[in-house]
Amino acid sequence: MKTIPSNLLMLAVLFSATVMFAQDDANDKEMDDEPAQSNIQQYTPSKLIGKGQVDIKWFNNLYTQTKSTFSDGKEPRQSFFTSTFEFYTGVGQNKRVNLGFIARLRSNVISSQNDERGALDVFNFSGDDNSRAGLTAFAPSIKFVPFPSVSNFSIQSSFFIPLIDEETENGVFLEQKGSVWQNRLFYDYTFPGNKWQLFTELTTELNFGDKDESFANNSLNLNPGVFLSYFPSSKFTILALAQHSQRLDLGNDFAQDFTAIGGGAKYQLTKALNLEVLYTNFVRGSNTGLGQTFNLGLRGIF
Repeated sequence: MKTIPSNLLMLAVLFSATVMFAQDDANDKEMDDEPAQSNIQQYTPSKLIGKGQVDIKWFNNLYTQTKSTFSDGKEPRQSFFTSTFEFYTGVGQNKRVNLGFIARLRSNVISSQNDERGALDVFNFSGDDNSRAGLTAFAPSIKFVPFPSVSNFSIQSSFFIPLIDEETENGVFLEQKGSVWQNRLFYDYTFPGNKWQLFTELTTELNFGDKDESFANNSLNLNPGVFLSYFPSSKFTILALAQHSQRLDLGNDFAQDFTAIGGGAKYQLTKALNLEVLYTNFVRGSNTGLGQTFNLGLRGIF
């Protein structure tokens, strides 16, 4: 059983300090008048920050399920919480290269016939036989704009290194045991009038390692997604989304796919800090759970 390492406390302190700095800076400058473009309009995942700027994001995802494609009817609840911390800083000129890292914390809980667990039990970090938690993966990362004339198309490349000893203990999965090379291709388009925005992404994940060590090793995951946003004001947006995931068998004898739809909203709290909430429902799939996700994110750019 993993315990929550002290690194997590350091990440929380760093993010809290960053948020306080961003809020103080924004309060000093005031927000009496709405800017022509807020950060949620201008800095989509496609757009990079400039030299000397810092981009910090803390994103929390709670996935919970009582159904899957492996059986018919209701199953004992399984819940998986993932908290991701991303840090980037701009280097060079013309906002074309950002360098940073990604750290991932997970807390997973499963129910048994004699011990039904609620979705929020992932926040107990209890350390019993039906749960596991810990800082599970770390990734150095780079974001870059490959074509100078297309600033709204960018690529994020990260190499995830697992920080766990065992993928599954007592039937509880925590993190896949194997390195992952992840590439995310981002593109956005803002329609005339700045009221509607289309954002698309394609994530590829190449999973390394022996297939006997992880269900995902020696496979390729392809994840396209489409997000359509409407801005009632420059500081607020509502959005609808559709995502698909397709795991291709490259020798691990396990293929998988699912499709999820959902929606959410973003709000610009200060000139530097914005809040994001999302919900998705897994509407179909094969060799997968059919659950739902609840997401909360904070992002600061200064």
